Amino acid sequence: MSGVHPTLRRALPWLALAAAAVLPLAGAPAYWITMANYIGIGAIVALGLVVLTGHAGLTSFGQAAFVGIGAYTTAVLATSFGAGPLTTLLASVALTTASALLLGLITVRLSGHYLPLSTIAWCLALFYLFGNLDELGKFDGITGIPALAVAGVTIESGRALYYLIWAAVALSFLAMRNLLDSRPGRVIRALRKGALMEESCGIDTARYKLLAFVVAAVLAGVAGWLYAYLQRAVNPTPFGLGYGIEYLFMAVVGGVGQLWGAIAGAALLTIVKDWLQGVLPALLGQTGNFEIIVFGVVMILLLQRAPDGLWGAVARRWGRRPAFDAAALARAEALTAQPQPPAGAPLLQVQAARKTFGGLVAVNDISFEVRAGEIVGLIGPNGAGKSTLFNVVSGVAAPTAGEVRFQGRRITGWPARRLARLRLGRSFQHVRLVPEMSVLENVMIGAHLRSRRGVAASLLRLNRAEEVALRREAARQLERVGLGHCLALDAGALALGQQRTLEIARALCLDPVLLLLDEPAAGLRLQEKQALAALLGQLRAEGLAVLLVEHDMDFVMGLVDRLVVMEFGTLIKEGLPADVRRDPKVLAAYLGGVDE
Repeated sequence: MSGVHPTLRRALPWLALAAAAVLPLAGAPAYWITMANYIGIGAIVALGLVVLTGHAGLTSFGQAAFVGIGAYTTAVLATSFGAGPLTTLLASVALTTASALLLGLITVRLSGHYLPLSTIAWCLALFYLFGNLDELGKFDGITGIPALAVAGVTIESGRALYYLIWAAVALSFLAMRNLLDSRPGRVIRALRKGALMEESCGIDTARYKLLAFVVAAVLAGVAGWLYAYLQRAVNPTPFGLGYGIEYLFMAVVGGVGQLWGAIAGAALLTIVKDWLQGVLPALLGQTGNFEIIVFGVVMILLLQRAPDGLWGAVARRWGRRPAFDAAALARAEALTAQPQPPAGAPLLQVQAARKTFGGLVAVNDISFEVRAGEIVGLIGPNGAGKSTLFNVVSGVAAPTAGEVRFQGRRITGWPARRLARLRLGRSFQHVRLVPEMSVLENVMIGAHLRSRRGVAASLLRLNRAEEVALRREAARQLERVGLGHCLALDAGALALGQQRTLEIARALCLDPVLLLLDEPAAGLRLQEKQALAALLGQLRAEGLAVLLVEHDMDFVMGLVDRLVVMEFGTLIKEGLPADVRRDPKVLAAYLGGVDE
């Protein structure tokens, strides 16, 4: 399909859905319609898992329980109180959201294998809750749900519900696409790569993990609402752990990071499961859930051949990032930049900072300062404690004693995201970016605090003007650091030196007054180092202060205004580069005692 025009490539899935829309009108058998309805309900749940698992990196086996909450809420209100479909929908979404908030506050804070295990636990708990409450009919469930009626029109048959279900699929797809292509969506898409980078940009990652959890639960609740009106009865069986695993299978098999993969995975698993349930008992001569065994084998083989799922393989063949409209970026409203402090004004003051790990003193009562419009280098041999001191300054680690002040404000022990709000930007010794996202999108994460549009505006696509402004700012910073030609490339496709430069562009998007750079010249070629030195010199002239840790002495000596030299956690020299170069203690500790 590489020769297909890009516009047609993007339109093909929608054309397929349009063709499916006429299925009932074409006189399709009732069996086909029933299968399509179950595919649609499964696809809605799987779309939520694409956001939760595929992008936020939170594995959940419990989405079937949220489907159950939506279905039981609908059943109780419709049968016991005569509530209409709009009331039952709003109540299902509200109760699912409340349940997800309660469970999410506990669940999303877990990591490793504890997270999926906790989803198994509460899925089982809710399953047995459904089956043991008299008000919910215990394991017999609730029957006699009235047919869905809208504006006096009764939507009773599966053929009539087909359009409602697939309209819900289309709306869910568009909402998730809009969300992922937005300010909060970029945060969610970066969560799988760890929280430290995003926290350094001022982002509360725990909040966005909870957001992804709630969004996935709401979609599952909507699926439960549709299921109740489709079946006209509910019981605990479809909301147990087995179905929770099946929904996760749909997302993974289709391509856990692909929205179209959720629909493809739901279609494949629903059709294959139904086929196997009819074929396997006949082949084996006995009944049983043998399809589960086949699913396990098929998943292993599939993930070996196509680890990104079915749609992931299709996207690799079809996928091309759209070119950015340079004219639109040029017309966009620029983000407002705040003024820099006057040159020479005190910015960062480290006073008697001390950091110990048990009996090891990593930083031993070090004091120094950084002023506006100057570059300060932090150097020392391996094991000197530079990285530990850098972490203390940047909010990654709290000092054992002493204090850190910024523009006169005590910031000792503040988390990195709080420091970012004071306009402290940073890069990392080990590059932290999202390889699958474009270079431009990676840099846009740095401007998170300079925009305000939230989830509601993103879902309804009311954030376009702000998004274009963010793109313009990111493109401007990339041009500034010499990566303007790489906007549409995957960040993971860049060379290491370019990735380090990308991190600087991302930090500049924060509009910082102080830039903390951890070995920015590592991996750069000579010309790249010269370009970086020129950039940092330009930033200094604009009033920006820079504190950098670096091992390349030639790079440091010709760039910085002052040097802070450490050995075994202790400050041994602070001063001008020329004075440091001649100091006997520095020569002995860092330069091996070699005479100049």
